[in-house]
Amino acid sequence: MERTLGRTSLQAPRDTVTLAIAGDVMLGRLLDRYIWSDSQIDPAYIWGDTKELWLQHDLRLMNLECVIATKCDDWRRAPKVFTFCARPRALEALAAIRTDFVALANNHVLDFGVDALIEMLDLLDRHGIARAGAGRTLAEALRPAQLAAGGLTVGVVSLTDNEPGWEAGETSPGVSYIDYDERGLREPYLSRMTQLLGETRQQADLVIVSAHIGPNWGEPSAAMRALAHQLIDLGADLYWGHSNHSTRGIELYQGKPILYSTGDFVDDYAVDPDERNDLSFLFGVVVERTRIRRLQLFPVKIDRFQVNRAPDDEAAWVMDWMRKRCKPFGTTPAESDGTLVLDLESNPSDGSGS
Repeated sequence: MERTLGRTSLQAPRDTVTLAIAGDVMLGRLLDRYIWSDSQIDPAYIWGDTKELWLQHDLRLMNLECVIATKCDDWRRAPKVFTFCARPRALEALAAIRTDFVALANNHVLDFGVDALIEMLDLLDRHGIARAGAGRTLAEALRPAQLAAGGLTVGVVSLTDNEPGWEAGETSPGVSYIDYDERGLREPYLSRMTQLLGETRQQADLVIVSAHIGPNWGEPSAAMRALAHQLIDLGADLYWGHSNHSTRGIELYQGKPILYSTGDFVDDYAVDPDERNDLSFLFGVVVERTRIRRLQLFPVKIDRFQVNRAPDDEAAWVMDWMRKRCKPFGTTPAESDGTLVLDLESNPSDGSGS
């Protein structure tokens, strides 16, 4: 893997490049207490048998649902129920699967204040992990990450509708925040995203929007669907949603995939018996000659602060869950070797969903 600031890459182009994408990766609280504080535990423990699955892909992306910093116990917590911070040893876990990118526009990166956020930005940069969605200024928070593999350049934009008080300013740290309704983005966010996605489109072969959008539970609202459609219209090739604790359906809009929620991937959360937020997927994205051709969803299960390939019965459950949630969008993923495969060519879109 190599990173680039434009379309020029040191590698000769390959016909096929694969991306591995996960939803929320929360490395704080009990993981910090029991994993990162114990020098006898290999930080790669948290990935279980998904480690090799991650490493089979060319690029690896996730939403980092916490802050990583050294002084979480000393810094003032945000006035909220749940606050998540991991000590820097958590970076060894990210390195174990060669994490290429973390999304930071979410409702936990400022749980322990500006100093912790800034320390994390520096730590990620020193470890060579690309990031987007939060920064010392609005310009830094908006700045897309630029990745490259196999001659393909990928631009990633990160945004959230959570915690409006955390929005970055021209000279103040924060996140890339947006506001929208059933008609799509409100101003100034429409103009801002139009410019940002247009510029990213000029610099990258493939444009991904990481969107920490909506509530923790439930199906995507009309406003969320309007937003996803609009971001595709503005230049995104893939809408990668998270925030919801459970996975949600996949829509094809203008022939491009919308992952409304990629769910939880690693955490210490209580499990809802109906939503089964301990079950999700690693989302494999197959890109052929700069176009997304296929999605492959690998069922996974979180247990004891570790994510593994889901056992057969639970894999069957979460695959059925996903098929039911894809049906309203007219998409029909097929089961193949214990995974779900969505071939974009055989699932034509009418441009509006169903």
